[in-house]
Parts: sequence; C-alpha cells; structure tokens
Amino acid sequence: MNNVTPGMSGDDELSPARFNRDVSGTRVAFGPGAVGELPLRLEAIGSRRAFVVTTGGRSAALLAPEALLADRLAGLFEGAREHVPVATVAAALERFRAARADACVAVGGGSAIGLGKAIARATGAPLVAVPTTYSGSEMTSIWGETDAQGKRTGRDPRAKPSVVVYDVTLTFDLPAAMSAASGMNAMAHAVEAMYAAGVSDDSWATAVEAVRLLARSLPAVVQNGRDLRVRTAALAGAHLAGRALEETSMGLHHRICHVLGGTFGLPHARTHAVVLPHVVAFNAPAAPKAMTRLADLFMKPDVAGALAALDRAVGIHSTLRDLGLRAEDVERAAEEIAAKPYANPRPATKDDVRAVLMAAF
Repeated sequence: MNNVTPGMSGDDELSPARFNRDVSGTRVAFGPGAVGELPLRLEAIGSRRAFVVTTGGRSAALLAPEALLADRLAGLFEGAREHVPVATVAAALERFRAARADACVAVGGGSAIGLGKAIARATGAPLVAVPTTYSGSEMTSIWGETDAQGKRTGRDPRAKPSVVVYDVTLTFDLPAAMSAASGMNAMAHAVEAMYAAGVSDDSWATAVEAVRLLARSLPAVVQNGRDLRVRTAALAGAHLAGRALEETSMGLHHRICHVLGGTFGLPHARTHAVVLPHVVAFNAPAAPKAMTRLADLFMKPDVAGALAALDRAVGIHSTLRDLGLRAEDVERAAEEIAAKPYANPRPATKDDVRAVLMAAF
C-alpha cells in the first residue's frame, strides 16, 4: 500500500505524514509547513511572476501572498466564485494578462482551483494549487464553468496543476460545517470511483484507502479541527479521492450534482453530501463488488445507510429542499440529468433520476 497511502504508518493510520513526489505528472508536496516552500516550487517551474487567485477572506489571509511571495507576486484576484461563472473567468483573465504573469497560484477550495484551471486552459500557464479544503479538484484535469445555459465540464491536461502544495495547518481553521461538507464531497469522489467505468486495480486501491481515511477522520475533524493527526488523515484521504476521480470516470452522482449546482444554484459540497447515499442506494444492485468492500470499510451491511449515518455524524442533516431546490424544479432537473449520456453501473431513466431526487428531497 505504500504506493497508494501518502505517508501513513501501518501502525498508526492517523499519524502526521510528509511526502514529496510526482503523481502522474503533478509534483506533490505534503506536510505541515509545506506552504513555506511555495517560492521554491515556483522557482522550480521557472515562474518569476505568479498571479494568485482565491475567494478572498480566509484563503487570502492564510497564504499572505505579499509576504510569502514578495517580488514574485504579480497580482492577486480575490473574486473566485462557486461553480466558476464565465464572467468571473473573464475578469480574472484580464487581470492575469495585464499583470504579465507567467504562472497561476490557486489558494482555497474547488472554487479557487476551478478558476485557476480556467486561467491555465486559456493561457497555457502552469497552475500551482494550494488546497485549503477537501475538494480534491487539485489532483484532476477536470474543469467546469457555468454560464446561462448551465454548467459545462470536461477534461483537459492544461487544467491539471503542475504543482500541488498540501499544508495541513491551512485546514486548522476550516469551520466544522465546511470541513464536513467538503470531506463528504471527497468521499463521493472515492465511492463513485470504486464502481466507475474503467476502474483499475490501482484506482480501486486508491479509492478504498481514501474511503478508509475519510470515514475514520471526518467525525473527529468536526469535533476538533486543530488536531494535527486527524486533519492530516482527512487531507490525505481527500488527496487520494482526487487521484481516484482523475483515474476513473464520473457517473450518475457527479452528473446530478453538476446539474443541481450549475443550473439550480445549489451549493457544491453540501449537494454532494446530501445526494451521495441516495445514488449509492440506486447503484448498489449493479455494483456488488464495491458494495461488499464498502460494507467492510464501514462495518455495516447497508452502505447507503452507513453514508447517511456518516452525514449525520459530521452534522449534515440537510435535504435538497433545505439547499434550495424547489419541488417544481425536480422534473426539469431530472430531465436535464437524464438527457446527457454518462457511464454508470446501472442505467438511469428520467423516472429513476426523479426517484433519486425525491428520495433526497
């Protein structure tokens, strides 16, 4: 398992971990204090003028780019938004080009990293990701942008970060509710990867280890967010979940969440958390190998029920109605979700999708 588990000890799965290695073309630095090495990481990829994108507030304060990057800082854009609106991309690109930047540094969760990916795709500049949540986006070539027609997603090697810097201390002040939702978002990546089309032995092992680490660490994280051991395990689990997502394909779960977020404006991470148990319940009959292994990991025969219980254990009690989906939108959402083909272990008709949405409603 050493090729899968990033620095976790077999005797103490929650021990602090450090590693520095190439993962499928991305240089990954993982460990407490790793963000202090950011100038060296930029130098290694030949960057002299780095443009930082964040959501502002907490993420910008954590990095303190003016102090850390000094004269290497070309500019700072604090307007990253959830679901990566195309208007935000246009504004950030204008600033990036005006700054004559040669690299983009994205600091934060999926919103900031998604904006960084849009800049990298448009300019060809290398992307350095400094994740402060458990989104896992930093380990994938998957991009997404939202316009008036909804959310578009795809894969593009230009969107995959050249460098990812994981500094667990940057997650210490991530609020419990955000930790829970983001962590369950990562869990969704790993669970869906286990029964995805084209899953390999390596991606299976990666996903299994991600589920194991997240299931054990997330309840403890929401209880004590400054515990180095459990925060490290959660971040390692999210890293592995992102890798599993990159190595496989997205199915019904991600399709539902992309439509609910891009078209109906539901919050990304919490939507993943709410939808996951219900999609797993639908897919379970067609994914016996994954369900058997997941039942072992959760030590419960009902995997969907175990995921719902984990939601509750980390304080997530929401429904899709709570997140903003209206009853009159369910039919349109089901139609849009079912209209686009996607790989899934069990084919889903519009009626099936409607039933999943109503179960989560």
